[in-house]
Amino acid sequence: MAFGGFNQGDSRPPQSDINMVPLIDVMLVLLIVFMITAPLLTHSVKIDLPQASSDATEQKPENIALSIDDQGRVFWNEELLDAELLPARLANAAAQLPQPELHLRADRNTRYEVIAEVMSRARSAGIEKMGFVTVPEN
Repeated sequence: MAFGGFNQGDSRPPQSDINMVPLIDVMLVLLIVFMITAPLLTHSVKIDLPQASSDATEQKPENIALSIDDQGRVFWNEELLDAELLPARLANAAAQLPQPELHLRADRNTRYEVIAEVMSRARSAGIEKMGFVTVPEN
């Protein structure tokens, strides 16, 4: 009497491959769930929006080239400018809409005091965008 024995009389050899039935069942359940929920995700409100006839054109402001040579003379777009006229020209440029960008060029031998004074006058006139222009060395 083999009541607690390991040999139950099963003559089949042990399986060495993966049982795919549970994986297929899970896949089919997920497929059904996605098929039911996918139409619900495309719910949207239909709105009739007006169409624009043209695009807005943005005006690019002109750039002002303000150059300072080694003697401290100021040039406004390649034109020699008197020191007394600089604040008035800067105020006129600051009043323009859109405001132009000030490109400051200075000679290598220009005193820093002159450059700082020109920058201070530009800032007090209301110039918002100011940049330095340099020439790269070869």
